[in-house]
Amino acid sequence: MAEAQSTRILEKGAKIVLASHNAGKLREFSMLLAQTGITVLSAAELNLPEPDETAESFEGNAAIKALAAAQASGLPALADDSGFCVAALNGQPGIYSARWGGPEKDMHVAMNRVQAEAGDNPNRAASFVAVLCLAWPNGETRSVRGECHGHTVWPPRGEHGHGYDPMFVPEGETRTFAEMPESEKNTLSHRGKALARFLTECVEG
Repeated sequence: MAEAQSTRILEKGAKIVLASHNAGKLREFSMLLAQTGITVLSAAELNLPEPDETAESFEGNAAIKALAAAQASGLPALADDSGFCVAALNGQPGIYSARWGGPEKDMHVAMNRVQAEAGDNPNRAASFVAVLCLAWPNGETRSVRGECHGHTVWPPRGEHGHGYDPMFVPEGETRTFAEMPESEKNTLSHRGKALARFLTECVEG
């Protein structure tokens, strides 16, 4: 069924599927949604297949994942798609952020590639983007977007976080995301902003 924008909201205490096989992401979303009483099941628990992400936008790929999980499980499903966008690389790696790490999705490889391709370009501006999509089995969807702007640094710094965090400093800060405690990073991050919008716009008050 084709994707259709929805005005429906999720009721408190509902049961949803997180369209991810990532155990860390399941823990994160379960914790963040605990205040609403929403129960989060993972796609892995339900043995749901992972669809190919063939869209050319964060919104499109989040919708592909959410709709596939909702239609396969018969439950509302939540998916996120996120990436790192570097001004000197015309917004790349963007939706291909994980793939820049190669077959093993090695983020050291990915960060080195960003640095190598940006070269001596003086424009160090960069941003993280996260889109959350909530889908129902009938094909309805709702999406929210969060962005965090800042700049890249080299060499990478910090032991916390994941992905490109060690080479990104958010606006107004001197520390990279990887140098911040997770609780502090979450107040500034793209995913934190997207989740705040999701709770406000997509979950029963």
